Amino acid sequence: MNLPTKLTIVRIVMSIVIIILLLFPFYSVGISFPKFIIGGIYVKSQYFIAGILFILASFTDFLDGYLARKNNQITNTGKMLDAIADKVLVDSVLIILACHGLIAPIIPVVVVLRDVVVNAIKMEAAGKGKVIAAISSGKIKTASLMVGIALVFFYNLPFEFWNIRVADFLLYFATIMSIISAVEYYKLNKSLLFEK
Repeated sequence: MNLPTKLTIVRIVMSIVIIILLLFPFYSVGISFPKFIIGGIYVKSQYFIAGILFILASFTDFLDGYLARKNNQITNTGKMLDAIADKVLVDSVLIILACHGLIAPIIPVVVVLRDVVVNAIKMEAAGKGKVIAAISSGKIKTASLMVGIALVFFYNLPFEFWNIRVADFLLYFATIMSIISAVEYYKLNKSLLFEK
């Protein structure tokens, strides 16, 4: 197991910790997270902790890919785990944030649906011996999602002080890019999908 794959596994573990942090009823075991006010904005430290972990996990997403390419350590196992790690980290957090009322439900619906469609295309291509590389619209979508989610965890600070909804803009932009990238994946691989 090489270093990039180990980093990917670390990302999966961190994702699970974030999910537990956001969903576990800590009050039932006598644990409470402090709440405080920043510039008139009421914030929960629980989200700040999750936000820090999310940023670290997102950084490993960049780092494992960079190291795998740099050191020629790209493996099928690594690619599979990387795809799983991305979905566990981003999709689960989007669903939880929507359930907590922090983002619009349409965002995780579109993003998860897009992932299902793109993964189905990739699986069909893999069955025919072709590897589908990531496309630029998909990378833009992922980057926008990660920055937008991080800002949601930090209550859109400091932009919230000026009533500039940067987090919302990035997440809606990522939602639009999700649709665009799904269409592009389909167009680029249409002949492969329907070949006899």
